[in-house]
Amino acid sequence: MSYRSSFSDRLQKIEETEVCVAAVDMHIHLVDFLQQTEGLPALLAEMGKTNVERAVIFGNPIKKKWLSSEPHRPAYYLDDDAVCYYYSATDEIVASEYLKLSPEEAHQFAPTLCGFNPTDLCAIEYVDQMYSKYPFWKGIGELFLRHDDLTALTVSEPARVTHPALRDIFAFCSEKNIPVCLHQNSTSVTHLHQFEYLHEMEQVLRDFPQTTFVWAHCGASTRVTGKNYAGMIDGMLHSWKNLYVDFSWVVFDDIITKNYRPKAAWLKLTEKYPDRIMIGSDLCGHFDVFGPTMARYNTFLESLPARTADMVARENANRLWFSG
Repeated sequence: MSYRSSFSDRLQKIEETEVCVAAVDMHIHLVDFLQQTEGLPALLAEMGKTNVERAVIFGNPIKKKWLSSEPHRPAYYLDDDAVCYYYSATDEIVASEYLKLSPEEAHQFAPTLCGFNPTDLCAIEYVDQMYSKYPFWKGIGELFLRHDDLTALTVSEPARVTHPALRDIFAFCSEKNIPVCLHQNSTSVTHLHQFEYLHEMEQVLRDFPQTTFVWAHCGASTRVTGKNYAGMIDGMLHSWKNLYVDFSWVVFDDIITKNYRPKAAWLKLTEKYPDRIMIGSDLCGHFDVFGPTMARYNTFLESLPARTADMVARENANRLWFSG
């Protein structure tokens, strides 16, 4: 069973459909892995039902190929063995949807730019062009870098946060004072006794101290975890003041909580760094389960002091993505 299927099964057990405090969804993809979307009006409708005031919207930097040998159209990158490829039109989809909104509706979204190959030394030229064409972008991301199975399926050299092509991108983010959200595994699926890619994150955090990095899912992924994961994140947040994390996708479902009951170490971590943590749905293009996906944070948020819960649920995301 894929993670997507097991996640859907878990959501069936969540009866709540509204976040217990006002929230910002800091991590949601407007399109799926075939670049299909229900559109921002559909997302707005779901947000209105769930106490989610705003959302940071990503495109999807890759597209899944539907092979002629596959009888079923894929919907997720793990649905079959077909390759994925970088797809720059994802940013045009986001821009088109965003430009249809009224000023009041647009105020609820922070659109981001991600439709480039992060191993292409010319990527910065695309970013410059798109930023000039649509000056409303609020950040870069979500970039798919080290991403276990997705990396293996993507047609390109393997992406990594230390790739030379990204240096100009990170410098651009510093210059424009916008954050970058990236998926970079903390380790591989076969080396769970150590965090073998942690030095790569540390290198860019050291090299770009004026760039704000949001580490998606705390560097966790499908089958990517490790011993004392909370301790590792604690050390990273302590050492690098330009690092933020989001508690979305598998890190929340499989590491931070057990049956959506938060573990003590992660509550302690959140209270220690209340201004550096955010939450998100990580849905892709389809929003019918938006309510329970965001409401699954309720037990976690209710276990925190009210001030901390407000910072994690909305204040940090508002400051980072909507203050510019």
